[in-house]
Amino acid sequence: QVQLVESGGGLVQAGGSLRLSCAAPESIFSISVMGWFRQAPGKQRDLVAIITTGGSTNYADSVKGRFTISRDNAKNTVYLQMNSLKPEDTAVYYCNARMNLLTVYWGQGTQVTVSS
Repeated sequence: QVQLVESGGGLVQAGGSLRLSCAAPESIFSISVMGWFRQAPGKQRDLVAIITTGGSTNYADSVKGRFTISRDNAKNTVYLQMNSLKPEDTAVYYCNARMNLLTVYWGQGTQVTVSS
């Protein structure tokens, strides 16, 4: 069972910051596109940001300019720095490792709650 271990969620006031971390096994991390998704209650799981093995990034329009995804290849860890948080950012955030179109792994999710 592949484990992606997430940490860093919590409760923060609007305008605040949080950093999420996700550690993966090296055999997975080194060849995977890593990403963060989120799911609010009653809504579908949506892409937040992804980063390729080469460091190219892509963001959802709703988080551009506020969130930054990065990866530390020495630590097999991907991060999501979230600044200027808004109440609408409240969701469970999931780490994702995509090795190829058929092989995808998910973390257990971490709750982010932004109060107004």
